[in-house]
Amino acid sequence: MMSSNKRQKYDLGSLLQQYRVELNHQYALSFAQEKAIGDLIRCRTAEQGGHASRCSNCGHTEHSYNSCRNRNCPKCQQTKQIQWIDKLKSGLPPTRYFHIVFTIPQALHRIFYANQATCYDLLLKTAAQTLKQVAKSRNGIGADVGGISLLHTWGQALTYHPHVHMLVPAGGLSEDRMEWINANKKFFVPVKVLSKVFRGIFCKNMETQLRKGNLFMHEDSRWKDLKNQLYQKNWNVYVKPALAGSEKVLEYLGRYTHRVAISNERITQVRDQKVTFRVKDYRASSLARKMELPVLEFLRRFLQHVLPSGFYKIRYFGFLAQVNVGKLGKQVLALLEQCSLVPEFEGLSAGEIYSVITGNRKNKCPVCQVGRLIPLHLAVPPS
Repeated sequence: MMSSNKRQKYDLGSLLQQYRVELNHQYALSFAQEKAIGDLIRCRTAEQGGHASRCSNCGHTEHSYNSCRNRNCPKCQQTKQIQWIDKLKSGLPPTRYFHIVFTIPQALHRIFYANQATCYDLLLKTAAQTLKQVAKSRNGIGADVGGISLLHTWGQALTYHPHVHMLVPAGGLSEDRMEWINANKKFFVPVKVLSKVFRGIFCKNMETQLRKGNLFMHEDSRWKDLKNQLYQKNWNVYVKPALAGSEKVLEYLGRYTHRVAISNERITQVRDQKVTFRVKDYRASSLARKMELPVLEFLRRFLQHVLPSGFYKIRYFGFLAQVNVGKLGKQVLALLEQCSLVPEFEGLSAGEIYSVITGNRKNKCPVCQVGRLIPLHLAVPPS
């Protein structure tokens, strides 16, 4: 239960190791969940292997265990997040941005969890389709828009809560691609219209998938009844102006991209078969409230947010889509009369990036303070 990392008292991987047998006995785990458990248990341990660096001056040698690099691991996301955001610098328009959140009703949670890959893909595609359609209409700004979509499936208490975060430039391209149309500072698209269109497109797309036999529904569920229930609800879409300027936007985006359902820092106590962890109190805008769960329930909640293998939770659409970003991305920058930012970490290894973000750019030896730590090949730290 206790973490080997001196900065963190408790470790999720240690909890999974201790209760792995009970988890397998009590729950039917997917391949992706089993893999996540194994990776998190091995992360930064002798079983994962390791590497070493030696000082070019005094010969001091430092050993480190390898990271598992699993996207569900709370210890492996910082460098990945920094690399991904840094890569975005060359293609992200330096303008104002809106933060938009698309959330599905709770009535869909059951069918979503039973059809994760299909439903998550449907949610991401429908959210992008909705935004592009409304933005181009007379209710929007009358332009072709683009953006970045990020799938999250959790709430603060690790509950199942699928939703999409979008970061969208505050404007778009005219139909002839010769003009940049700015959005109003406080207005992008009408939320009520966005919500209704989102509901309509999603239900239509889901019905299509059901007819094709791509979705499983429980025996006690009927699409007609579920559809009627969905149309009786107001679907939640949230629009908030984000910060201006690429640097601020990238910092803002970094809060959402490679976040995992729970971090080791949020776990405050493990005792008597129970886990206590911090939960954000949105009314107080702080992590002041604490929640306690039986350890197996805590781990079950965490594992339900492990995405299917190979699923891409970050998507690009419109003029920021990979197929368009080369040509249309450059056109957007030209119309805005702006230059793109130059990536800082391009071509650097994960270790070199870590040296930069920790302030030790020259990878200086901690003993002699003169030499540089040079990586040794195929090094395995002592067990």
